[in-house]
Amino acid sequence: MPTDSPAPADTPRTPPAPAAQVPAPPPERDAHRDPGPGPTLREAAEAPAPDAPRGYGAVFAVAEFRSVFAAHLLSLLGVVVSELALTVLVYDLTGSPLLSALTFALGLLPYIVGGTLFAGVADRYPARRVLVVCDLLCAACVAVMLVPATPVAGLLALRCLVAAIAPVFTGTRMAALTDILGEGDLYVLGRSLLRIVSQSAMLIGFGAGGVLLTVLSPRGAITVTVVTFLCSAALLRFGTRDRPARAATGDRGGTLLKESLSGARLVLGDRRIRALMLLFWLPAMFVVAPEALAAPYADEIGASPAALGLLLCAMAVGHIGAELFVGSALSPRNRSRIVLPVAAVGLLPLLVYAVRPGLPLALAALALAGAGAAYVIGLDQWFVDAVPQELRGRAMTLLTAGLMTVQGLGMALAGLAAEIFPVHQVVAGSGIIGTACALLLVAEVRGTDPGRRADTEGRDGADRHVTSR
Repeated sequence: MPTDSPAPADTPRTPPAPAAQVPAPPPERDAHRDPGPGPTLREAAEAPAPDAPRGYGAVFAVAEFRSVFAAHLLSLLGVVVSELALTVLVYDLTGSPLLSALTFALGLLPYIVGGTLFAGVADRYPARRVLVVCDLLCAACVAVMLVPATPVAGLLALRCLVAAIAPVFTGTRMAALTDILGEGDLYVLGRSLLRIVSQSAMLIGFGAGGVLLTVLSPRGAITVTVVTFLCSAALLRFGTRDRPARAATGDRGGTLLKESLSGARLVLGDRRIRALMLLFWLPAMFVVAPEALAAPYADEIGASPAALGLLLCAMAVGHIGAELFVGSALSPRNRSRIVLPVAAVGLLPLLVYAVRPGLPLALAALALAGAGAAYVIGLDQWFVDAVPQELRGRAMTLLTAGLMTVQGLGMALAGLAAEIFPVHQVVAGSGIIGTACALLLVAEVRGTDPGRRADTEGRDGADRHVTSR
């Protein structure tokens, strides 16, 4: 399923995540304390054997993850191809640029609906069943798009339905990864790999779609997506274990809608979880501005169509490179320590746009801004530690839905602002406003750190004890 946010890793009190396939202990046990420069007893106990695979290799050593990874790669490439083909098909049928552009927008807007109203599915039913059914439903929707009698309104409605299913699929898969890989370092690296695939698929998929459209009709290219969804369903059905539903049977007293909404209230009502979720969302909302305005900016500086392609690719390239480096070269503790500093300054490269840079400087700024998104590797661990297991599916579904929605909103707002101000000023303004929001969120996340609160309460208790003598 197409979901991992492109998104579009700091605090010395976050724990080192385990390097073996062992679930991390709950965060109440000093999970956010800095264990100091030397190895802790926990690190020593959980250190992999000298000949055991490390880093990303350890993730691929898990057979179930290989099935999840292959399913993700197949369906994601298929969806990217179908998005391009469907856009061309709608334009061929209507001749309307507005409806053609709306086809792309409808891939983002329904996320918040599906992620809010159907999030309860992720915890209510066994994960494997949810994932397979989601793939089959999407395959059925795309198959109906292939029918020549399907009107344009029907194509757009089916596009909305696939987009509404996507956050449920992704949230369920994210929660299931904690069962497959544990809640520690393997999970973090597994999520990182899926993000890298998502970024890479955007680069490869549109190119592959363009090639396919030179030899196939738009409906012929869309057929590829049906096949990839079916292959993904088969891989998940036969390549992963059947585990029970995350929510206990006795907890399913209400309707699905009630469960979904109550889960959203519980997740957003927790100050720590809410702060972490916003730290995923808000930087991603502002970092999309230069991509949304790449075409008008290329025109503003007199760049060629080839330069436009570079402007669209630079941020993804920076993100992929930084995530690979952080995931493979930094220890879990160091990935955790860089979360807040990188989140705070990650949007600052966009300020270069204030001087209306030429192509080389703009590409460098975009690559740096993309690299700033690598803070989410450490943030993934914090989020898993903060969310109770029985809410994990709903929390991750809501996280995915919100991430895609805010990116769509960020693109729309950037386009609206560019109607009033020069493009380069809009991008620079996004960097300024986004950095201010990020700094506020960094302060909020620090304030909700359980380790910090525990230290403060301990000192206050000691002071009270001294005073009472």
